[in-house]
Amino acid sequence: LFVCFFPRLIFGTLYPAYYSYKAVKSKDIKEYVKWMMYWIIFALFTTAETFTDIFLCWFPFYYELKIAFVAWLLSPYTKGSSLLYRKFVHPTLSSKEKEIDDCLIQAKDRSYDALVHFGKRGLNVAATAAVMAASKGQGALSERLRSFSMQDLSSIRGDSSSTVPPSVTVRTSSKQSQPKTSRSASEGTGSSGKC
Repeated sequence: LFVCFFPRLIFGTLYPAYYSYKAVKSKDIKEYVKWMMYWIIFALFTTAETFTDIFLCWFPFYYELKIAFVAWLLSPYTKGSSLLYRKFVHPTLSSKEKEIDDCLIQAKDRSYDALVHFGKRGLNVAATAAVMAASKGQGALSERLRSFSMQDLSSIRGDSSSTVPPSVTVRTSSKQSQPKTSRSASEGTGSSGKC
């Protein structure tokens, strides 16, 4: 299999690619047309080969026949790709061009609509997951913050017991009591500093 694949890779793909490059570089219209016909036929051959490999791989000399076909397409004497393109591909594509264009436009529109639809669904799922995670984590987060604030207040009370008057009590159950406590503590410190 590898022995049959390697020559086809070189002669069927790399050799034409290099000469296509030379045609582009030289800007020779005749060479452009020649290599474009080859690439169209080679694309159709590769597409057909995907299916024929499944059903005809048991056929004797199948891979050798494929290499011979690619050599026939490339040969400047037989001009196989030009012959197949002019006799079969061009007339077929010319007669079906309108239908093919309509199918491609519909497929493009459907794929864009499907992409937008699945994108919206994905965003909705992500947003729902984020909200659920935040709502589940909110209770744990508030408990964690509450425990940190209790530790911080107890350490402050232990360090600065001389500056806080004994009449001030610290409550953590209401949100408004903490700013009042800190304000009264700072006022007490400020007033003792003035005296």
